[in-house]
Amino acid sequence: MKVLSIETSCEQGSVAVLHHGELLSRRIEGAANHSEAVLRDIRALLAEAGLAAAALDAVAFGAGPGAFTGLRLACGVAQGLALGAGLGVAVVGSFDALALQADAPRVFVATDARMGEVYHAAFVLDQEGRPQPVSAPACDTPEGVSLPAGRWLAVGSAFRAWPEHLRARLEDRLEGCRDELVPRAEEVARLAADMVGRGALLAPELAAPLYVRDKVAFTTAERLARGGRA
Repeated sequence: MKVLSIETSCEQGSVAVLHHGELLSRRIEGAANHSEAVLRDIRALLAEAGLAAAALDAVAFGAGPGAFTGLRLACGVAQGLALGAGLGVAVVGSFDALALQADAPRVFVATDARMGEVYHAAFVLDQEGRPQPVSAPACDTPEGVSLPAGRWLAVGSAFRAWPEHLRARLEDRLEGCRDELVPRAEEVARLAADMVGRGALLAPELAAPLYVRDKVAFTTAERLARGGRA
């Protein structure tokens, strides 16, 4: 199985190549560097693996939720590479990748969505170790986030950004908290390989990010209603 993956949904981006079970990856620090570095690092990884794009089984990207600009970048690059090489695209949820990275039976993912909100979703791992959603990705205020029944490993930047509203408030339902984890291209590639096996790829023109929230900024009236400044 040969998969190229791109993950730029947050500040720390990454690209990876899964080549017959071996993962090669590179980190891209800082959202401002993603657009400049992603194609350069993809070329370097393919050269390191000794692969041409046309030899891949799929191109994958972390579809979000996350930063809109990063999601559009990853989707656009994946589409362009797939179109040029005649490949299908694996659209992988960035939260699915986080849940896989956490490697726990029950994972509650929450990331900082900015604008006083958080993205969140819950997953359980099936017998094959694949994350299965218990709740779909949603966007709420930190105070509005609630856990499904049971106990959960908390994962994601929202628990660091909103410690009192999330970590402290939900502490009695948490098995632990790993607020340092971010979505990585390695897990995107692993999930994409499973999608190749299941025939779950999309034509490049059908691939799209998972935005969850359809706004990038509040109006003045909305900011004032939330206690902010005009």
